[in-house]
Amino acid sequence: MVRLFNVYYPTRLLVLVAAEGTIVCASFLLAALIRLGNDSLLVLSYEYGFYKILAVTVLALVCLHYFDLYELPRLASPTEIRLRLLAVLGVLSFLLAGLTYLFPSFMLGNDTYVVGLFFLGFALFGWRSFFGWLIRQPYLRERIYVLGPGARARRLVEDIRARPELGMEVVGWAGAMGNDSLIHDSPGTTLADRIKNRGVNQVITAFADRRGTLPVRELLELRLSGVRVEDATALLEKISGKIEVDEVYPSWLAFSEGFPLNPTFMMVRRLFSFLVSLLCLVVFLPLIPLIAAAIKLTSPGPVFFRQKRVGCNGSVFTCYKFRTMRVHAEDVIGPTWASDDDPRITRVGKWLRHARLDEIPQLWNVLRGEMGLVGPRPERPEFVGWLSREIPYYHLRHVICPGITGWAQIRYQYGASLEESKEKLKYDLYYIKHLSLSFDLIIMLESAKIILLGRGAR
Repeated sequence: MVRLFNVYYPTRLLVLVAAEGTIVCASFLLAALIRLGNDSLLVLSYEYGFYKILAVTVLALVCLHYFDLYELPRLASPTEIRLRLLAVLGVLSFLLAGLTYLFPSFMLGNDTYVVGLFFLGFALFGWRSFFGWLIRQPYLRERIYVLGPGARARRLVEDIRARPELGMEVVGWAGAMGNDSLIHDSPGTTLADRIKNRGVNQVITAFADRRGTLPVRELLELRLSGVRVEDATALLEKISGKIEVDEVYPSWLAFSEGFPLNPTFMMVRRLFSFLVSLLCLVVFLPLIPLIAAAIKLTSPGPVFFRQKRVGCNGSVFTCYKFRTMRVHAEDVIGPTWASDDDPRITRVGKWLRHARLDEIPQLWNVLRGEMGLVGPRPERPEFVGWLSREIPYYHLRHVICPGITGWAQIRYQYGASLEESKEKLKYDLYYIKHLSLSFDLIIMLESAKIILLGRGAR
């Protein structure tokens, strides 16, 4: 796992992205050299040809990302990968045609982009086939040995097994429960012998109570011999992007890295949210009267919906949205979480929620400093008291301002129960621990992808 912009990514995923960026750049560079001939150096050097190819490379990587070609668990078969690659090539060709029509100076001349797309198609198909074969080779998998019994060790082993894209393989487990005999180790052999016999790269300790149970001397010797040693909680955090609140002690939160909540950074983050939200309001300004008219013409009641939400440090503020439900929808049943096919939602409201346009007025909350662009989802006061009593560390999500989007929103479904709220808290705590402007930017870009693909709306 490699940490990039405060998010941990599998090494093979970063290799895939870097290799395909190189392939795209090389394909169009080769096309330019062939089609431009003796003028290629002049065009590439003095007519910003290199920068144009770099721009095309970024555009191609964005298309690959938006077609989920970097979501390794989603790609179940080579046929699906080939179909998505064809779709990427088609979309990229249309985008290049549009760019060169609107901005003729973006041309490289002599059908360079057409030839580049031809080279790119063959190169991507060949590379993806080779990459699929390569990642299945056992010598490229990191060999993991789990040390310790209990539910945490069990969950770690199951997570690694369920995610082959991580490039990890559990080759031994001292303390295996149940009938997991394939990786169970007898206590008779020493830890060093087990590690040596299996060619282990990393040892993961998963003891609920380390006092008197952790073989510190043996682990130190392994560490000095080149074997990495890591705690299960830390590895689970890396591979899942969340913090397990049931198994975290306050001391771990106090002494672990992260939680950069110093006043200077928070002020810079607040300024960033203010400027971006102001820009977004200007962009969406032409849509606001159209949305307002659609709401008024299709259902009686006000255009805007106002609701109390809990903000930073537990303060209560009024959150604004475009109204998507019938007026007085909760007069009988009281405060209730939204659900799929909620009968309270109007026809226009359903469309607004699907496109996330109902949240445009929340930009006003951002300008007022009551919310940020990115952060935990603002919850209603009626639910916060109950959730704080039932879920450990729930109050920690209020140390920063809530956000229009957030890490939990893009990684998990809408929380409409106690268990789902608990699961979302795990992502919220991870976000707060790894808070940074680069992390915010990644979340915003991923949110744009989710909106464009129409995923997860409720």
